[in-house]
Amino acid sequence: MASLVVPVTARFTRVTIDSLHNINKNILFRLAQPSYASWKRQEYSTNPEEKKPESEAQSTILDATENEKKLRADIELLNKELMDLKSHRDELEDKYKRALADGENLRVRLTKQIEDAKLFGIQGFCKDLLEVADILGKATESVPKNELTEKNPHLKTLYEGLSMTEAQLQKVFKKHGLVSLNPLDEKFDPNQHEALFQQEVQGKKPGTIVVVSKLGYKLHERIVRPALVGVAKG
Repeated sequence: MASLVVPVTARFTRVTIDSLHNINKNILFRLAQPSYASWKRQEYSTNPEEKKPESEAQSTILDATENEKKLRADIELLNKELMDLKSHRDELEDKYKRALADGENLRVRLTKQIEDAKLFGIQGFCKDLLEVADILGKATESVPKNELTEKNPHLKTLYEGLSMTEAQLQKVFKKHGLVSLNPLDEKFDPNQHEALFQQEVQGKKPGTIVVVSKLGYKLHERIVRPALVGVAKG
């Protein structure tokens, strides 16, 4: 009886050991592999907390797109304002340059007017004195030269006094830029001469001044009074 119990016990023990070994092997294999249920749960899970990272990424992308649109709109607005400012600056610069040019032209005109006033301010006074010079000239010309002898000391003295007065007056004229014009035998110039008559004169070219009725005068290259002349007729 004892001989039968020992083999049965040993066989049972071996079977038990093999069963435990297989069980442990299956447990270790399952622990090493992800469970199907868990994988399926992760794939088809509808838990909002599990989808939160993806929603946050989408929200971040949307925010970035909106910010980019705003930045582009701001840049376009700034570019438009910059173009308006450049246009306004160019307009102001053009007005500034025009104002400078106008100011310079005004300064030049005023400077010229001041200089002309200094030079020609005595023009009216000179015209009045020209009549005096004409009278003195006519007076000296009307004195017969053959009468200027010791027999007529008073006439001679008067003539010399008139001549000296006329010479002194011409010096004063010249000092202030007033010069007489005696265009006898010169070509007629309408800018400087005034023709009183024309006559035929042998040996004179047409347009030549043959008679000077009254001397002309110019003040600093400006004609104050044209010479009154007679011109040879062609």
